[in-house]
Amino acid sequence: MLTGKKILLGITGSIAAYKIPLLVRLLKKDGADVRVVMTPSAKDFVTPLTLSTLSGNPVLSHGFDEETGKWESHVELGLWADLFVVAPASANTMAKMAYGIADNYLLTVCLSTKCPIMFAPAMDLDMYKHPATQQNIRTLIERGCIFVAPSSGELASGLCGEGRMEEPHKIYEKIKAFFQTKQNFKGKKVLITAGPTYEAIDPVRFIGNHSSGLMGIEIARAFADQGADVTLVLGPSNISVNKNNVNVMPVTSAKEMYDAVMAIFPKTDIAILSAAVADFRPEMVADQKIKKNPDNDTFTIKLVKTEDILKSIGNIRTDNQTVVGFALETENGLENAKKKLHTKNIDLIVLNEMNESGVGFKTKTNKVSIITKDDNVTTYDLKPKNEVALDILNAIYQYINKL
Repeated sequence: MLTGKKILLGITGSIAAYKIPLLVRLLKKDGADVRVVMTPSAKDFVTPLTLSTLSGNPVLSHGFDEETGKWESHVELGLWADLFVVAPASANTMAKMAYGIADNYLLTVCLSTKCPIMFAPAMDLDMYKHPATQQNIRTLIERGCIFVAPSSGELASGLCGEGRMEEPHKIYEKIKAFFQTKQNFKGKKVLITAGPTYEAIDPVRFIGNHSSGLMGIEIARAFADQGADVTLVLGPSNISVNKNNVNVMPVTSAKEMYDAVMAIFPKTDIAILSAAVADFRPEMVADQKIKKNPDNDTFTIKLVKTEDILKSIGNIRTDNQTVVGFALETENGLENAKKKLHTKNIDLIVLNEMNESGVGFKTKTNKVSIITKDDNVTTYDLKPKNEVALDILNAIYQYINKL
């Protein structure tokens, strides 16, 4: 299954490094060509001799051979790989990856490689939960790196909880799944909306929300991987899409998003509207910054409804088009999502409930329920958003093909 695939393994300084020889063996048995790079501290936990014996290739930890002086190009190694797997990924290495620091050979390869990067964190519970570590993980995910979430269990410190590197056989399954990406949507034209909208009050202030756009971006990436021709209408977001076959159309306001969607939708096979569009905007936008009035303690802004993008395309859709909406609810989630599904004339709706832990804006995980127009409900576990995106694509594929 992995015959001919070129996999680069990056091992960092974590006790979990002792498990990586098993991963090398699994990959080699499946036909992969495996090369290994190590940080200097990784050699304290597993020997290069073990890894070179199992991989059949020299193990690199410096840009040159210390005995012969032969130069080992990090650029060539980065271009060689089909997939770069950093496992275990220590807190230190993830921080340096997030900030573009290249103070060892493994990190220079990270900056040089053109292939996707998969990373499997391993560290103690408190280190994993630290806000800095969580932010670094979010940064890497937002750049398109593939996150292999750690499991919960006994840790080297004696504590028990999250931070334990996923087991080698499960990382192996993730690697296989990466190379087994199906072309279920090859040739399909897909329209996706993502991110927030900002509705101007004056030249300085606006009404908006906390959406980062990550969920919609992960859906766009997944469709692109499965062969679709993707247009992403993206509200204000700091996240880069990093996919050559995704056409990004940046917008700011609900009106701009509406105009873009209405222009593109007639030529679309599948539309997924995941953006957090403002429901209201100021009736009047001030030309100049609004100043405080010392005589008044209150200030009133009259709001009017924005364009209902989902309803608008539901009204003009044809039988050959598939439309998917999103519902973010804080109460009566299932009831409200079903109502939205039927009143908007769409095929499926993805329900997020904000009262669930790990769900909502600016999280790297999500937990969704997908409801079809015949009221079939499938609820999924909490997962990284890239995995949620695959669940959504699978649901759409099954719906279209009546599986």
